[in-house]
Amino acid sequence: MKTRKARHPPTRYRTGQEIVYPLQGVGHVQSIEERPFRDRRILYYVVYLEVSDMTIMVPVDKADDLGIRPIVGKKEAQKALRLIAEKYEPVTADWKLRYQMNLDLLKKGSIIDIANVVRALYHRSRVKELPILERKLYDSALRLLVDEVSFSLERGKEDVEELVFARLNTKN
Repeated sequence: MKTRKARHPPTRYRTGQEIVYPLQGVGHVQSIEERPFRDRRILYYVVYLEVSDMTIMVPVDKADDLGIRPIVGKKEAQKALRLIAEKYEPVTADWKLRYQMNLDLLKKGSIIDIANVVRALYHRSRVKELPILERKLYDSALRLLVDEVSFSLERGKEDVEELVFARLNTKN
């Protein structure tokens, strides 16, 4: 069977660009490649995710649906850091409901949503130890926040992590 030449959607990202893949972290677009799939050819972003040492292929026309987005600018990264130092409303005591709410926020993938999850779970962990699943969610959110902010502000991950904890421990 012959594969037909497809018209490809425009590419939003370029080779060498850093992007964010929700729930996975910061990735590096290594290449943009056309590959056969069933009876047609599809254009893919080939993305390396350093945090998991994994290379993935994302169809260009599905990238937006998957929540892939560029790294935020410095202003947005600073806004996320300010947010984690602000007062917050305690969330529900029902950990399963809280877990689902926070997971939904992480799936959305905005840096502000990630910062909200980090802030809420950090403060909750100060009151009572988090259940294992929620602790993993917190660790993941913290890693996502630190990774993106470090790329955005062009600072080392250790520096950003110290900054995040300093902000989280700010007395309001």
